[in-house]
Amino acid sequence: MSVSTNAARWQTATIAAIEPRTPRIKSFFLRTPHPVAHIAGQHVDVRLTADDGYQARRSYSIASAPGVVPIELAIDRLDDGEVSTYFHDTAQPGDAFELLGPIGGHFIWRAAEDGGPLLLVAGGSGIVPLLAMLRERARQRATLPTLLVYSARSWPDMAFGNELLELEMNDPSLRLLFVTTRGPRRRPQDREQRLDAAALVEVLAAWGSTPRHAYLCGATRFVEAMADALVRAGVDAPAIRAERYGGAS
Repeated sequence: MSVSTNAARWQTATIAAIEPRTPRIKSFFLRTPHPVAHIAGQHVDVRLTADDGYQARRSYSIASAPGVVPIELAIDRLDDGEVSTYFHDTAQPGDAFELLGPIGGHFIWRAAEDGGPLLLVAGGSGIVPLLAMLRERARQRATLPTLLVYSARSWPDMAFGNELLELEMNDPSLRLLFVTTRGPRRRPQDREQRLDAAALVEVLAAWGSTPRHAYLCGATRFVEAMADALVRAGVDAPAIRAERYGGAS
């Protein structure tokens, strides 16, 4: 199956709805005249143009499962981010901007073709492309062993936490581990600590599966530490795919 790494043209995206996810993350549901036929893990580019012609462009992962309309972007508010602050402070339903995508052929996962066991490790807003994978997994009713390790400051900072719990409740082959760094843990089996390399190695040993695919997403230092831990734990380097971007992990 071929993978489109870049859609051919920009198009207009219109905000259909906005939904808060955490104190710093909001979901924006977008409608476009042409379908955004993405694979779980891909992203789009957003371009804003000011009245004076100044343009700002940023990349955002797609949170929705492939084929779901409208598509969903979950955007983390960065205090010095000119695009994210527009979305959080100014954007309203009905507003429009330019969108390019889907983009990306490396950080993708397809239930039927890629399979598992599947390991997903997220720091903060790094949950977004991994959520698309879990939503696609549920839509395909895949039962491959899957573990999500999700680290954030506290439970209120866990975007989509309740949805993730519901996915786990309905699927015995899916396991979740929430790791909070500055707040009490949600459940007895979760962890209240910094998710470092040693902790991830312990988690993998307890899971008992060797991942065929491992996807890591979050801030750069977080992702690098998790990748190093997986290699030390015996996961083949080619099985590890990482995506890094700004924001706290």
